[in-house]
Amino acid sequence: MNRHETLRVETSQPKVRLDKFLQKKFPDISRGAFQRMIQGGNILIDGKPVKSTHHPKPGEKIAITWPIAEPAKAQAEDIPLKILFEDECLLVINKPPGIVVHPAAGHAQGTLVNALLHHCAGQLSGVGGVARPGIVHRLDKDTSGCLVVAKNDSAHLELSTQFTQRKVTKVYQALVCGQPQKNQTIVKAPIARHPIHRKKMAIVKGGRTSHTDFDTLKLLNQSAHVEAKLHTGRTHQIRVHLQHLGTPLIGDKIYGGRAARVFSQSTGYKATRQMLHASELGFTHPTSGKPILAKAPLPADFIDALDYLHIR
Repeated sequence: MNRHETLRVETSQPKVRLDKFLQKKFPDISRGAFQRMIQGGNILIDGKPVKSTHHPKPGEKIAITWPIAEPAKAQAEDIPLKILFEDECLLVINKPPGIVVHPAAGHAQGTLVNALLHHCAGQLSGVGGVARPGIVHRLDKDTSGCLVVAKNDSAHLELSTQFTQRKVTKVYQALVCGQPQKNQTIVKAPIARHPIHRKKMAIVKGGRTSHTDFDTLKLLNQSAHVEAKLHTGRTHQIRVHLQHLGTPLIGDKIYGGRAARVFSQSTGYKATRQMLHASELGFTHPTSGKPILAKAPLPADFIDALDYLHIR
């Protein structure tokens, strides 16, 4: 059965299209998905169909009919999963480095979604669409660690709300080039799409608010083991903030720059991926209301890097 939801527009949105307005309300659902829902009549304004370009006005009622999940187009594959927590509503996995979260061009097989379709036997939420069943949030291909997956739509939407309202605890472990000037650093810098290099993010005036707390855990050979606590969830947030501090992630091919090249040449260490691991993920269970805190142990390559860079 379709699920229905109603929103009331509280303030004027003179420069914001309806699809962008909804994507901001539900950041884990793509703008393209909302455009398809609007075109298909699943989203109405005061009971009437509109276009994606409509600008929401105060007092308008937005009625959303979440469509029934279509059969997933991705094929189930028997790929082992490292499960940290699981019940009838959700599961938290420890994603290994190198695995893509959902199918895309060039990655139709061997993704996390393929593994989930096999493990959950079709019991995944449909909110993310057929390409991303159950996926509440994402990790980069080369980032390892905690990732939560929803088995039904109500759990998915509740978890998405917690992410949007910043009620989720997200802690990462990172290995960085160079040694931080302070043991503790707070970075609050707005992030937006890079004005020239459109595949990159950057600190841009007028960008979206972003906040990361960094703690230096251990100084290593021309590098450091750092813990990062995310208070917001912008694309590439930790990577951009570490570049801003002059201590980019070891192995980061996009944001490493000269610092990464100098580090690799002087230490002889060549990472096969960006050394970033989502070590803790805390949230409120969408049904029971109990706190869940999942912890993912460091992967083998991260431990090997710590050993290689240890100051003897």
